[in-house]
Amino acid sequence: MKRIFDIAFSFFGLILLSPFFILISISIAIDSKGEIIFKQIRVGKNNKDFALFKFRTMQTNASKKGFLTVGNRDSRITKIGYYLRKYKLDELPQLFNVLIGNMSLVGPRPEVRKFVDLYTPAQMKVLSVKPGITDYASIEYVNENEILAQSSNPEKTYIEEIMPAKLKLNQQYIIEQGLITDFKIILKTIISI
Repeated sequence: MKRIFDIAFSFFGLILLSPFFILISISIAIDSKGEIIFKQIRVGKNNKDFALFKFRTMQTNASKKGFLTVGNRDSRITKIGYYLRKYKLDELPQLFNVLIGNMSLVGPRPEVRKFVDLYTPAQMKVLSVKPGITDYASIEYVNENEILAQSSNPEKTYIEEIMPAKLKLNQQYIIEQGLITDFKIILKTIISI
């Protein structure tokens, strides 16, 4: 049932949002050089890598300077990228990931391999379900970049404080998962944005 919901929602979502996709794509192309869509390898269900799609919000090759974004005014973020991130519009291309089937609308946010390699055996259970565009952790840590901006060592703060807390919320989702839970999370996500 969840897969049917994912396919229907992502398919109609892509059709309805296609004018926004065009406007955002033009804005990115005018604002800075580089690809419109940014692809990053993330870890999905059963510990398998997949390409996650996002609208590019950073200068080309910015990820070589680190995976974490620190603050909303990270110097690597483009002018249009700031607004795309602020309103979570950069995440819209993940509807293609949902349609393809390597993501769901709701599920634990997929991490990069570097951080997944630090998971404990108990934390690895979050890889037993499809990753999602939104989840409890996305709502709880909607201001994650600002938290990291206040840290003298953002990566250490992420690994030791934020990541374990997010994984606990992901484990809570796995216990509570279902269509009603998913609807609640989608609604809370819209409200938080």
